[in-house]
Amino acid sequence: MTQLLFSPRAVRRAAAVAAVAAALLLTGCSGATAPAATPKSAAPQTLTVYAAASLTATFTQLGKDFEAAHPGVTVDFDFDGSSTLVAQLAQGAPADVFASADEKNMQAAATQKLIAGHPIDFATNTLEIATPPGNPAHLASFADLAKPGIKTVVCADGVPCGNAVEQVEKNTGITIAPLSEEQSVTNVLAKVESGDADAGVVYVTDVKGAAGKVTGVEFPEAKQVVNSYPIAVTTGARRPELAKRFIAYVTGAQGRATLAAAGFGAPAE
Repeated sequence: MTQLLFSPRAVRRAAAVAAVAAALLLTGCSGATAPAATPKSAAPQTLTVYAAASLTATFTQLGKDFEAAHPGVTVDFDFDGSSTLVAQLAQGAPADVFASADEKNMQAAATQKLIAGHPIDFATNTLEIATPPGNPAHLASFADLAKPGIKTVVCADGVPCGNAVEQVEKNTGITIAPLSEEQSVTNVLAKVESGDADAGVVYVTDVKGAAGKVTGVEFPEAKQVVNSYPIAVTTGARRPELAKRFIAYVTGAQGRATLAAAGFGAPAE
């Protein structure tokens, strides 16, 4: 009788095949099912937020945090002077949320029926003088801005920071002859940072955010003129429910903590 000889490698291969077959048979008999498919991620959504220029750094951070907490959501910001943003909304700009640096411009939006429901105040801010590093003009007060030869930049009338400066002028009887009037507080700050101006009247938060690039000069009269920041869903919102969730995030504990860290005050109770 012929004897069949198998190499050790062949024997191991045959054993492996048999083991796999047995495992498959047992799996079929046990009634086990295949792993469930990974659920699909949420459908992509874009939330468009129009916000005052002084909120640029803070809202950019809040937007990133909101996106992280809401997979599939992208927050698209448009930062500018509040009065400019109201004008854009009136022209049909597709925003879901509007955050103003003062109540006056929010009221203008409400009068034109550009917002839905009641706006919510979420922060406050006050003015501060910004100078190039080291304060080379040696400015020490608001009155110093009116001295001959001092090149001061302010926000234009209608822009919240411009309205606040005008109110300080009325309260003090001091009139500034500005080098220029800008449409946003970030433009004012840029003129100071570039050295084109001896001083600019901006917000406390702007000076803090530009640490190392400017020197801040506080003045007591600023405490009498406090800007409240309101936020609201727009009437033209394409994603009103998502807009409400963003507003809840901004006005909630984490939003207020981020705003406070940037130098914003709490809203009035």
